[in-house]
Amino acid sequence: MRIALAAAEVAPYAKVGGLADVAGSLPQALAALGHDVTIYAPLHRTIDRARFGIPGDGEQRSVPYGRAHVRVRYPALIRDGVRVVFVASDRIVRDSVYGAKDDAKRYALFARAVAEDLAQSRARPDVVHAHDWHTALLVPMAAGPYRRALGGPATVFTIHNLAYQGHSPNDVLDLVGLPKRRLAVEGRGWLNPMARAIASADIVSTVSERYAQEILTPEFGGGLQDLLATRRDDLWGIVNGIDVDAFDPATDRHIAAHYSAADARGKARDKAAVQKELGLAVSTGTPLFGVIGRLVEQKGIDILTSAASEILRSGAQIAVLGTGEPKYEAMWRDLAEHHQGTLSFTLGFDAALAQRIYAGCDMFLMPSRFEPCGLGQLISFRYGTVPVVRAVGGLADTVRDADADRRRGTGFSFTAYTSDALADAVRRALRAYRDEARWDALRQRVMRLDHSWTASAKRYVQMYEAARQARRAA
Repeated sequence: MRIALAAAEVAPYAKVGGLADVAGSLPQALAALGHDVTIYAPLHRTIDRARFGIPGDGEQRSVPYGRAHVRVRYPALIRDGVRVVFVASDRIVRDSVYGAKDDAKRYALFARAVAEDLAQSRARPDVVHAHDWHTALLVPMAAGPYRRALGGPATVFTIHNLAYQGHSPNDVLDLVGLPKRRLAVEGRGWLNPMARAIASADIVSTVSERYAQEILTPEFGGGLQDLLATRRDDLWGIVNGIDVDAFDPATDRHIAAHYSAADARGKARDKAAVQKELGLAVSTGTPLFGVIGRLVEQKGIDILTSAASEILRSGAQIAVLGTGEPKYEAMWRDLAEHHQGTLSFTLGFDAALAQRIYAGCDMFLMPSRFEPCGLGQLISFRYGTVPVVRAVGGLADTVRDADADRRRGTGFSFTAYTSDALADAVRRALRAYRDEARWDALRQRVMRLDHSWTASAKRYVQMYEAARQARRAA
């Protein structure tokens, strides 16, 4: 198949969250299966063009935008068998991926620029696949005004996080040539790009089977649960994969010592190295918990903050790397000052340090309020670091509680969204940690799990075929 994807962020060029990891790895996995794959991304100013060899020129097109036209460039390169097309225009690119006042307008223009390039390309796509609200309007464009020019491709829309739907004034629709007919879930004069894509895509998907069911409920549906219920038969859940070459303790150039499931002796050296780097007391026998990610309530930072002191009183250490809401940044800075030697807090994000934390920690904490998929637990598996998670979304799909299933367990989970429930899961994990034979078996088991993109990509191909069948039927 000829598959065209579009996303606001694509690793390694621009990365804010897990969307970039998916958009940066799924296309390569699809290409490895023999498909013709193109992915479109904005040429954000933060992208290092020289480092990645991005051409200074490229195709130029005049893209309709309201009553005017905007000049857009499309520099492109080939990476791992995938054609990566960057969309460059002063109306689209900014210094950051998100956060501009005109995000709705610039991403609507990005979607139209992608549609224009596809419409004028010699090889029409069989499938157009848009990711999250930033590219959502590409779906009704491909299914509506651009359908004939594109040759009637199947359309797929993937929800990575339903909490962000792109609400904006509906004059954006005039700018990109879409009708203003209002959906039931849209307020008067307002547009919901995500809802438009859900309503018009041949297939709607999200990033885990559990989350695909959760978003049909009021608790997780973000006001779109009724609309999603009308698409229930066309709703897929596919767990993300990870780049197993980038996250491999046997070859990782960022860590102090290499190790594997068969020979994990190097992990103790990595633990001592990260303890020393972060100012923690160096002790290979002291259990070390890692936390990497955004310090926001979606990630459970409120209940983790409440449970932190009890975790430390149990004789454990905690290493935190992240950024987020200022009040939580301040709380963790204060905790680190009061627990020097047992708790470290690094504000910001450092990919190399993140990998050293994954490698050096014994356990990884993800007490999320909701989690569409989650990559942290998959990466922690890879490094033999046992996850402690709340059983929601992709965390429930990928982490099997080791007390409930001693033979096949892969971590420790809890259900109630409370600090007490989190603390109880931590206590159970610590009991297992202190049983050396049990812990060694658990660590080996999680390191042998296969969460590569290959299996996930095959499911995406099945989904694309289903979308093509749905398009033909329509």
